[in-house]
Amino acid sequence: MTIFDTIVAQKRQEVARRRAITPSRQLQNWPLFKRQPLSICQSLTATTSSGIIAECKQKTTASGFASEQMSVRETAAGYVRAGAACLSVLTDGPFFGGYTDDLIQARLGNPSTPILRKDFIVDPYQILEAKAIGADCILLMAACLQPNDVIEYSQLAHALGMEVLLEVGSAAEIESYLHESIDLVGVSQCAGNSCVTSAEFARQLAPLIPDQFIKVAQNGKQSAGSILALKQAGYQGFLLGDSLWCSVMKKSAGKPVIPGMSSAGRFTPNQQAHFQPSSFPVYF
Repeated sequence: MTIFDTIVAQKRQEVARRRAITPSRQLQNWPLFKRQPLSICQSLTATTSSGIIAECKQKTTASGFASEQMSVRETAAGYVRAGAACLSVLTDGPFFGGYTDDLIQARLGNPSTPILRKDFIVDPYQILEAKAIGADCILLMAACLQPNDVIEYSQLAHALGMEVLLEVGSAAEIESYLHESIDLVGVSQCAGNSCVTSAEFARQLAPLIPDQFIKVAQNGKQSAGSILALKQAGYQGFLLGDSLWCSVMKKSAGKPVIPGMSSAGRFTPNQQAHFQPSSFPVYF
């Protein structure tokens, strides 16, 4: 049994408990269910976009609790002030210490910023729930689902006005799971609890992903130079963990430090001052 088998089994039990407390029909009466979702695709591809999807999470599997001194609402607002194009909020409890209320708080504090719900989605109920808590985009993980599930879940998300990010971790998953109902493809560089510390893996997979999908680099540890290389390889989104962003926030006092990469894939002179390749690691 893999770690993903364990996660899926636990998640199905968790979803059954939540559904018993709040049936699907009740979710559709929640105020945020009626809002028009924002487009994470448009936000990432705008000419002034930083391409950054800044992640809010209570803890990591490797280092434990990560945001003990700041609420998710404060953290999310700080990311937006610092130049994030979009937000990602982890709502998984057992593995990442998250809550659905975390996304609600991030949404209420940042009504104009697209938000990705990052969780282990294994049931259509979670997609309705994502809409009800204010998400604009959902994450589907190939490692946790069958190809037919991805098609069904992505079509449901689209029917609700949300976009879909499919996370893949191999060429085989790209071949088996890509479907026209997917909007973004995230390349994961993590296997279990270990992360690849080079962007080479993401660069190798980039040509396998058709241009109709927005490419997002996820779950690695890279320098700013590597991010530029990934942009030149065709990536338009970069999912950053909060370790770096909390550091950037403190150094910049919330001032924009990543106002946007140029269309040629270069940082502006001001950005270069903040992102020398040897200055600090970038987590995404």
